Amino acid sequence: MSHNEAHRSHRIAWLRAAVLGANDGIVSTASLVIGVAAAQAAHADILLAGIAGLVAGTMSMAAGEYVSVSSQSDTEKAELELELRHLKDNPEYEMDELTEIYIERGLDVDLAYQVAKQLTEHDALAAHARDELGIFEQVSARPIQAALYSAVSFSAGAALPLLAVFLVSEENLIMWVASMSLLFLAVLGGLAARAGGASIGVGAIRVTFWGALAMALTAAVGDWLGVVM
Repeated sequence: MSHNEAHRSHRIAWLRAAVLGANDGIVSTASLVIGVAAAQAAHADILLAGIAGLVAGTMSMAAGEYVSVSSQSDTEKAELELELRHLKDNPEYEMDELTEIYIERGLDVDLAYQVAKQLTEHDALAAHARDELGIFEQVSARPIQAALYSAVSFSAGAALPLLAVFLVSEENLIMWVASMSLLFLAVLGGLAARAGGASIGVGAIRVTFWGALAMALTAAVGDWLGVVM
């Protein structure tokens, strides 16, 4: 009898990096463009600032994700190496530890021992990684994957507000960049929620709210600087 279920846990790592990158690309670039435009800058200067923000943000996201996820990966590897030494030095204690974990999860003593014994014989390190340390293959750290997803998604997200700058006149730039960016954010939030199995409406509203707040604050700062400078 086959048993197939469509779980989404395997998407957590790449979905997080992709959504964070695209969201940051839209919000940061749109806010930058709106802030510069609110300071009464020329159209060419607004476009230059947006392109510079795209390039700098892409590299920052890639480097930041790589360093962050590499640190997580290093921690996981160190924990597994430590656990492997414990298994070699004191296998009896590790067997008791695994048995106790299964008892706490609801198995009786005899069954818990049998489960721990069989899993240890099959792959002791994998059993302890999963049930003691909480390290799962599906969501383990992958630095290069996270960096690539973040860089590509940030670039794609940042390109959307820049498209509005290319297409719209200087007089209507702030309104169009803000409107298009909020629309893109709502779509992105809904798609991310859909991919993760969450509420599409909640995902869209959450992302759009914070994007609108960031753009409004940046516009206020740009307008103030345009007056005092």
